[in-house]
Amino acid sequence: MKRVCVIGAGPSGITALKNVLDEGIEAICYDRNDRVGGNWLYNEKPSHSSVFETTHIISSKILSQYEDYTWEDHGEEVSDYPSHQQLASYFQGYARHFGLLDHIQFETTVIRADYVSENEWKVTVEGKNGTKTDTFSDLIVCNGHHWNPRLPEYPGNFSGQFLHSHDFKKAEPFKDQRVLVIGGGNSACDVAVETSRVSKRTSISWRRGYRIIPKFFFGKPSDVVGSGMTWLPVKLRSMLSQLLIRVFIGPNKNYNLQEPDHNFGQTHPTINDELLYRIRHGKVHPKVDIERLDGQTVHFKDGSSEDFDVIIACTGFIISHPFLEPSFINYSEGPVPLYLKMLHPSYANLFFVGLFQPLGCIWPGAELQSKIVARQLSGKWKRPSNVASLVNREVNNPHYKQLNTPRHTITVDYHIFKRSLLKQLPSNWVSKEVRAHSEV
Repeated sequence: MKRVCVIGAGPSGITALKNVLDEGIEAICYDRNDRVGGNWLYNEKPSHSSVFETTHIISSKILSQYEDYTWEDHGEEVSDYPSHQQLASYFQGYARHFGLLDHIQFETTVIRADYVSENEWKVTVEGKNGTKTDTFSDLIVCNGHHWNPRLPEYPGNFSGQFLHSHDFKKAEPFKDQRVLVIGGGNSACDVAVETSRVSKRTSISWRRGYRIIPKFFFGKPSDVVGSGMTWLPVKLRSMLSQLLIRVFIGPNKNYNLQEPDHNFGQTHPTINDELLYRIRHGKVHPKVDIERLDGQTVHFKDGSSEDFDVIIACTGFIISHPFLEPSFINYSEGPVPLYLKMLHPSYANLFFVGLFQPLGCIWPGAELQSKIVARQLSGKWKRPSNVASLVNREVNNPHYKQLNTPRHTITVDYHIFKRSLLKQLPSNWVSKEVRAHSEV
């Protein structure tokens, strides 16, 4: 008899729970919050969530929905790039629609998960009624990877306020402050734009050049335009995307920004329509990488220096599973050796859902992963006997050969990854994917 534990009731956890229950398997999901939604549950106080007051998703609604429960099924009008409020409502609608709430224990934190055998896990949780340990046959980990801040280190010390973007919630506290934002990713550009509306001065420090991709091309969301090129090889598609951005935006030097020293796809794309506008209007001031810190003075590698009241580090997150012993599982550095980004080569009753970073949206892929997991648990899908060699092939042949940084260990191409998951599912799911793609 199967009895499954799902850790986390965010976008990946709820679809994992739904699909396991669909197979008639008993499952319990634990989540530290009081509602489903995970990272998309905005809170003004520091919490698990990394979203801030004005956060919108960077993939379009067309490519950011479950196939089992679309935005149309949800029945609410939604913008092309949904806000965190719209996303939280969508996930809560999903949970209600499929009757998941009775299977979730909220305000409960998993503090330890111990592998006992190929048929047993012991899971210890802490909730309103204290601590307890329960036994499960299988464990599905869906605790997300955008909650444990990765902080940069520089020579010297900064005497002003220093925080990570995880703790940035709204721009108002930085009114009339001199703000330095570190990073060139999506969070960094959004934070720079938001603080520049109220700050005395906002600067943004890049250690390398990045491509800023507009949210719309030809009046359509940029990811929808990009999906029309998925029939091309990745290398050619990257070249065309790079050319398209160059034509629309022009060279970075026009904005006093560093030129990228890498090809499109070698770093995560930065989707932003406002940063370049704010730079050209004198509201955001580009700076190069930091050399050292000295009190409130920041010295940069081009020899310049400037005084700041606040530094906001938008420098990514550490992949963390604090309930697993580091000697057992530790993916905080280096490659993540999982087949289809979810199956461990040694432990057949351990699954990771949503532990990938697509050039696109996570939860459509997480939904497909969940269907494969559920089918394995019910005996409808057989785990390959050569998982270890398949893992090795995945690690050594990524969709994009990205820069060797901790930020780029779990990247996949949205469309290629979905196709690889669909190959593991019945043919009617392939037909659905083809039909959805033709509608796009």
